[in-house]
Amino acid sequence: MRLSRSARLGAVATAAASFFVIAAAPAPQPGAPGTGDPYFPNLGNGGYDARHYTLDVAYDPDTDRLDGRTTLSARATQNLSSFDLDLQQLQVTRVEVDGRRARFTRDGDEIRITPAKSLRKNRDFTVAVTYGGVPEPLSGPIVFGSDYGWMKTPDGVFVACEPNAASTWFPSSDHPADKATYDIRIKTPKGLTAVSNGRLVSTYDKGGSTFTHWREKKPMATYLATATIGKFDVRTGKTPGGIPIYTAIDPVLENSNNVDVYGVTAEATDYWSQVFGPYPFEETGAIVDDMPQAGFSLEVQSKPVYSAVRNETTIVHELAHQWFGDSVSVAQWKDIWLNEGFATYAQWLWAEHKGTRSAHDSFLAGYNSRPADNAFWQITVGDPQRDTMFASAVYQRGAMTLQVLRERIGDTAFFKLLPAWTALHRYGNADTADFVRLAEKISGQQLDDLFATWLFTKGKPAL
Repeated sequence: MRLSRSARLGAVATAAASFFVIAAAPAPQPGAPGTGDPYFPNLGNGGYDARHYTLDVAYDPDTDRLDGRTTLSARATQNLSSFDLDLQQLQVTRVEVDGRRARFTRDGDEIRITPAKSLRKNRDFTVAVTYGGVPEPLSGPIVFGSDYGWMKTPDGVFVACEPNAASTWFPSSDHPADKATYDIRIKTPKGLTAVSNGRLVSTYDKGGSTFTHWREKKPMATYLATATIGKFDVRTGKTPGGIPIYTAIDPVLENSNNVDVYGVTAEATDYWSQVFGPYPFEETGAIVDDMPQAGFSLEVQSKPVYSAVRNETTIVHELAHQWFGDSVSVAQWKDIWLNEGFATYAQWLWAEHKGTRSAHDSFLAGYNSRPADNAFWQITVGDPQRDTMFASAVYQRGAMTLQVLRERIGDTAFFKLLPAWTALHRYGNADTADFVRLAEKISGQQLDDLFATWLFTKGKPAL
């Protein structure tokens, strides 16, 4: 039997069409166990985009035990046979995908989850993980040699997780490139206050427990999430510019110094809104805990956490991060100067605003105080390496880079650049190359030499 020419052509066309359909739908594959960030290769996960976390956690300070259920809403970015979440130390007892029990295995800090049915690309799905245990802080050289993460205090816990400790207390895609919105519900013993990100939705007592619900409606990197718990004196209101403000201060620290945390927070939030562009979040504030072992502060989204009552300079630094680090987050950790250099430069701008010292004089003070053979000049600020990502040069030389840029392109272009940067990448991620391109576009100048010298060349630059 022989087909007619037209029938043969039809059969060929049908076969070709079938081939392309098959080619367009590749077989489901496991999602990558990391984003490939050279500093933390296995943090974050491939194959999906995190959209929203609902964190339900219960904490008992007497035993330091945390029990939780994390529900992540996500969207598959490939056909998935399985995918990972990051979780350090804690024990997983149950995993569900779209309400159905899912198989899971553990490999170090990775949870490999295999749903009952594969997930098609672009499909929305939920994964719920039930877990518990005693969270332990991380340690090592990264954060000034300090412990960080979930840190027990005399009356609760201080939670500050940059760069890689969010997954010590909830399962997540723990990398700033995968931002999401949050509902955070916290159960504590009655009489303790739980403070988290965004706006307070509700708080009530039932039996011997207090239940608190916070909601962060703007995308947030995992390391910026907190569930700091303890006894706090809370003050709420609005800044003179109308931004809601919430401060929580450990009463142990009430008379520790004369810094008006509420007042400085309100004033700085309003001023940075004029310089950097509109405040990106629903609420500003501060969480001030008695945690001397930490020795650092962190720009937790909407409410920086301070391990003691810090000075005005520290407060304005952490609040500047709400724009530089929180709203505009790094694409990879090697670009950390985009956070710390900008927040340090904000300290110089604050001094200039207050009339105590110009940014130029702050630059000269830092530059002249360090001789050419100082180890400070041997850090490559644009890629400082993991264990030295928070070296002083990342802060100070990063700020110096911005002052050199300001003097090269002039104040008009420079102060146009700052709000343009925060607007262009609002709630997203960016890298150094993005900033260089925008600076060149706004200034109309070629600036490769400036950034190559100040960010990527070891040694003390000549002036």
